[in-house]
Amino acid sequence: MRVVAMILAGGAGTRLTALSDNRAKPAVPFAGKFRIIDFTLSNCVNSGIFNIAVLTQYKPHSLNEHIGIGKPWDLDRQRGGVHLLHPYQGKAQEDWYKGTANAIAQNLDYIRRMQADTVLILSGDHIYAMDYREMLDYHYQTQADLTLAVRNVPLEETDRFGIMTVDESMQVRDFHEKPKDRDKGTLASMGVYIFKTDVLVERLLEDSPETPRIDFGSHVIPSMIPRDKVMAFLFDGYWVDVGTVQSYWETSLELTNPMPPLNLYNPDWVIHTRSEERPPVKIDPQGRVQQSLLSNGCVIRGSVSHSVLSPGVYVSPGAVVRDSIILNDTWIGPGAIVDKTIIDTNVVVGGGAIVGDGDDNTANHQMPDKLNTGINVIGAESIIPIGKRLGRNVLVGANTAESAFPEGDIPSGETISGE
Repeated sequence: MRVVAMILAGGAGTRLTALSDNRAKPAVPFAGKFRIIDFTLSNCVNSGIFNIAVLTQYKPHSLNEHIGIGKPWDLDRQRGGVHLLHPYQGKAQEDWYKGTANAIAQNLDYIRRMQADTVLILSGDHIYAMDYREMLDYHYQTQADLTLAVRNVPLEETDRFGIMTVDESMQVRDFHEKPKDRDKGTLASMGVYIFKTDVLVERLLEDSPETPRIDFGSHVIPSMIPRDKVMAFLFDGYWVDVGTVQSYWETSLELTNPMPPLNLYNPDWVIHTRSEERPPVKIDPQGRVQQSLLSNGCVIRGSVSHSVLSPGVYVSPGAVVRDSIILNDTWIGPGAIVDKTIIDTNVVVGGGAIVGDGDDNTANHQMPDKLNTGINVIGAESIIPIGKRLGRNVLVGANTAESAFPEGDIPSGETISGE
């Protein structure tokens, strides 16, 4: 069987606020040295799948640069390898991708060129380790037209997923995309689909105003259940959608636990990435580090606890970083305190500043649904003025200069924008 993997990586990730201002969600750094898409790419190559297309759309430059020709994943091959597929304007119906299914439909020529009889469709924005070979074997054994990877989720989270019901043989009998009613069960789609190629092509070509085929969850899967064999494959391993600030923060800091649920150190399942040439981590005599992940090039002269630091972060003498995620090349000034905060790349935190001050958890006034658990988000290339105090649920947009900050402390729930 010839398998081609199609990775959907065009999402804007708006729920991640400033972290996705200048990059697609799959390109957001994660766990220090990785990007979110590294997990899906590594799952493919660790599963022996080397024919891979990555479908990009929203601000793809960071993602394109990261993947390049695919060398870190052994995908720089003359036959197979990785291909970056962008939307384009053509003579027919090519245009911006309107949804997950439409993105695949606009690249059916690529699938045909690969002469694949099986298409594995994946999301590029989930954190998990999965051997797709087990699911492929199940797909072939059941002779399914479509196989969906599923897992049980808490009842209160069912409105975030496609929820399905199955019979005793695990054949899917009903499917509801992000149901508002919580009586549809807890079996959720993971966004991992295996199609017979000819069935996929036939169903996507049914697209019309009367029978739209724009999105898999809303259109394609529900249309297939009455007439095709749609099977569910139960996955009980680790899988997280880090699509919100809270889940991104929680999932990242879980990795600092003595026995984290995701093992980044498994030699039998390596997570590959494009690594930067950086010197080793340096901890000065006055530096203190506890329960944290530190990446190459970090220099620690202050205190770091229960935090994740990406390459090149500098923590000055007397500075304190706790319960936080600090991305590449950020500079934390002398005596500064960073508490329960996500800081994007190339940020300067002025000496004596406090980012995450007090116990007032007032939700962010502009984004109350996205920043409401006390986490601050500081956008890339921003400068926090010396001695400035920021409360909780504060959002600082990308490229915010010192001059954009008003006088005095910044209360909880405020937004500071460089625009």
